[in-house]
Amino acid sequence: MRRLDRRGRIEFVDLTQLPAASCPIDRAEMLARFHASENGRVLSGAAAFAAMWRVIPLLRPLGLAARSPWLLAALERLYSRFLRLRPRFQRLFAEGHRP
Repeated sequence: MRRLDRRGRIEFVDLTQLPAASCPIDRAEMLARFHASENGRVLSGAAAFAAMWRVIPLLRPLGLAARSPWLLAALERLYSRFLRLRPRFQRLFAEGHRP
């Protein structure tokens, strides 16, 4: 996503590098799901990805389409499924990158 954000409109924040007191939401929850801020609102999950997509020209149409409640709900279901599989992906990729 960083490479696609050529205009530098997204500020990526590594929560592991911030003091715990600076997190506006429970730190464990913030680390468990993707979060973004758009127009002063903190978004989570698929809604956060959609907000990020809206500022990347190539992905903007998908981000705008995700404003539809039914599409956002479908994306959230997919994201929830991904989160259940994420530990397996992380192990698989960690094993694949060992020398």
